[in-house]
Amino acid sequence: LHDALPICFEAVRNKLIIAMLYHTGMRRAELIGLRDTDVREGEIKVTGKRNKQRLIPYGEELSQMIAGYRQARKESCGDDCGFFFVRENGEPLYPQLVYRVVNGSLSKVCSLDKRSPHVLRHTFASAMLNNGATLNSVKELLGHHSLASTEVYTHITFEELKQSYNQAFPKRKS
Repeated sequence: LHDALPICFEAVRNKLIIAMLYHTGMRRAELIGLRDTDVREGEIKVTGKRNKQRLIPYGEELSQMIAGYRQARKESCGDDCGFFFVRENGEPLYPQLVYRVVNGSLSKVCSLDKRSPHVLRHTFASAMLNNGATLNSVKELLGHHSLASTEVYTHITFEELKQSYNQAFPKRKS
């Protein structure tokens, strides 16, 4: 047979960091704090602000990436890491590392001035709202205490509505 190419642990991990932030809308601190037992089949138990816990569902694409990451992590660091996301030495991530991973990845694909983990959270919320999710369900997924905190994500939806209105609403001919 052929020799398998070695799996680059760091590349697999970094790709999953981006995907998990985008697919779940979790905060950077929540991602760093994930324990291995928090990431289950189809759901992630997240500990948010004020130690409030919530479950975030996820789909097949993320599920496959998680399985690939777990395999790469096992080959690189062994089985008993405790934290879900770790560095190659088995130690947990730290905030600046996650920021650098996100900033570096986003700088390759977009020209936004802000390229932080929070941008992915914002994108998640906006995508959910733009595709029919209720404000209350997005509030729960993001772990917000009040609906007012979630409403800041509705401006893109409103801008799209305004643009559609201006394009489609019949104008009176003068």
